[in-house]
Amino acid sequence: MASPIPAGFRALPLSAIQLSLAAVLKCGQSFRWTCYPLTSSPGTESSPTHEYRLCLRDRVVCLRQSSDYLFYRSVFPGERLSAERERVGDEETLIWLKDYFQLDVDLVKLYDQWSDRDQVFNKLKSRFSGIRMLRQDPWENLVSFICSSNNNIPRITKMVHALCKQYSPSLISLPPPELSESDSQGHAAYHPFPPPSLLTAPGVKSTLRGLGFGYRADYIQRTAKMLVDTHGSSVSNSESRENCEEWLTGLRDMSTEAAREELLKFVGVGRKVADCILLMSLDKKEVIPVDTHVYQIAIKHYGLRAVGGSKGKGVMTPRIYDEVATKLADIWGEYAGWAHSGCSRCSRYSATVIAATHDDPSWLEDDSDDLSSVEEEDTSSPTSRQVKRRRRSFDQ
Repeated sequence: MASPIPAGFRALPLSAIQLSLAAVLKCGQSFRWTCYPLTSSPGTESSPTHEYRLCLRDRVVCLRQSSDYLFYRSVFPGERLSAERERVGDEETLIWLKDYFQLDVDLVKLYDQWSDRDQVFNKLKSRFSGIRMLRQDPWENLVSFICSSNNNIPRITKMVHALCKQYSPSLISLPPPELSESDSQGHAAYHPFPPPSLLTAPGVKSTLRGLGFGYRADYIQRTAKMLVDTHGSSVSNSESRENCEEWLTGLRDMSTEAAREELLKFVGVGRKVADCILLMSLDKKEVIPVDTHVYQIAIKHYGLRAVGGSKGKGVMTPRIYDEVATKLADIWGEYAGWAHSGCSRCSRYSATVIAATHDDPSWLEDDSDDLSSVEEEDTSSPTSRQVKRRRRSFDQ
């Protein structure tokens, strides 16, 4: 039985095996989606159970999902839109959704291809269906993954939301999904992601430190200033994007190596963070961000030889990083980054593999795969900071 279209929403036919909102939006790719449980669903198995919301520069996008449909609507600030403007707004949102979720890519076909090439993937694929890569805004993606250094998903989410609240005016205030607009209880303010020019002032560092960003506050301010100083902050397009944001988006047209070289110039961006940005916002679908869990899986299941008998628990050197990425790319092919991040990072593929085959259950208790959660270091000493940055360069 088809799920009824929720009031105010439009429906896009889309199977949950092509896209799982529950898996994709809270897995460590993007950090600004808010999720609301729905308690008054009609009661069928295919009815939406949650609503997901994201604030863009001019609207809030609201999503729900059944087994066969993606339901979407946009909420704009100000007075109620005319019927024509509402129609145009819905068309714009649909275009954005197809781009953001890369719906032109047949995920089921990719899963079949990876299964043919990889027995491990074939054995476990049913546990993580519907996971695809997002095509995010490069500026937001850059800042978010600077925040990801030595961090975990809940904390990054908190930091990114705090950044938006501090530096971006509220676009609109909305009640939870099951309350009416006239009900003032529980309204939430929605803030767009701030442009680079708003994060360039020296005082940004101390403000972000006060919000819990630690040493990353310096990285974000200096990166924003470098972008604006080099590429400008004037707005010359209909989407109100600054010139430096347009330059970042233009990295999509560069080769992977050239785009990576540009990203590595920014403070707080090491090889791993650069590769996450390449994969998640710059269309480099073959790129595989490597961490210690990926290294350990490559050793145990894909024939990679451990260096010095470390079993993958040693220091991640540039040579090891390249060997792991090359090995897995050879197995997974053109969309290797999707296979890795769509499964290993986003659905805890590493934990799934370990739970199924590894003889050390303590792996499942290690939270480091969630963007390398570790205790924050003391960076008060310049010498200490330089040493630790070198050590961290391939973990970032």
